[in-house]
Amino acid sequence: MDDRSGVLSNGSNESAIWHDGWWESEDGLKLHYRDYPARRSSGSDVLPVLCIPGLTRNARDFEVLAEDLSADRRVICIELRGRGESEYARDPASYVPTQYVADLELFFAETGIDRAVFFGTSLGGIVTMLSAMTAPQRIAGAMLNDIGPVIEREGLEHILEYVGHGRSFPTWMHAARALQDVHGAVYPDWRIEQWIAFAKRLMELSASGNIRFDYDMRIADAFAGTGNPAKDSSMIGAEDLWPAFDALAGRPVLVVHGETSDILSGTVAREMVGRIPQVELVSVPGIGHTPTLNEPHVREAIDRLLARCAA
Repeated sequence: MDDRSGVLSNGSNESAIWHDGWWESEDGLKLHYRDYPARRSSGSDVLPVLCIPGLTRNARDFEVLAEDLSADRRVICIELRGRGESEYARDPASYVPTQYVADLELFFAETGIDRAVFFGTSLGGIVTMLSAMTAPQRIAGAMLNDIGPVIEREGLEHILEYVGHGRSFPTWMHAARALQDVHGAVYPDWRIEQWIAFAKRLMELSASGNIRFDYDMRIADAFAGTGNPAKDSSMIGAEDLWPAFDALAGRPVLVVHGETSDILSGTVAREMVGRIPQVELVSVPGIGHTPTLNEPHVREAIDRLLARCAA
């Protein structure tokens, strides 16, 4: 069901570039995705890209990348339950990766899509790896953005410091400055215009006129309950994610690593390259968790990944 569309952010006169789509979870939630159809004829053998965002992110997180890639292929940016336009869960205990994987399987069933190239940022990469264990036939290739089978404790502690605090702001400038205070070390060279654009991807204008984060604050309850740094990496719902990463074997994989990331260490990233065949590692200098995927050499690596993914 499509009832809304968006236009190119660069002001092009091309027709609407994306449409809303919806599917239903097993517990009756209405879940949302942005569907970017290929603007040029691409043929039936060109695989779509499925973008899965991070813990507090939404479909807007991929909007620049999706606009570019959809020139030649379909791109779908889903919103996990409790984020963006997707309904909030009735039970916050369902905010766990295994549930997201189950939701994703129903997405495939309802849309009729058979296979896609998965792009997963942070939590989205965890969902991608777990999907490789449960439905490997769905995945033609994968891009894991600053995530791997081992999550660094320092990064978990940092996330616990800000997730679910529910702050609101009177202006986009206030929102941008607040994000800069928390994430300034991740993007040390950003100008204020970039922080404002970042705020508009992460936040929404509420009915009361305040600007607030665009996710269910109860996500923090599930994260804190299973994401205690004292419990190693159990926030992902699995003590050992190496088998999930290994399940990606036999298909092209791109690992994007923020050089100063506190979630994915360089040691783990390099181990991922040697673990299974067809893995390319691209590091982004001076950037933490997570790279934007708009960095020129990352875009080149994404093009190489897509070229390696057969229908």
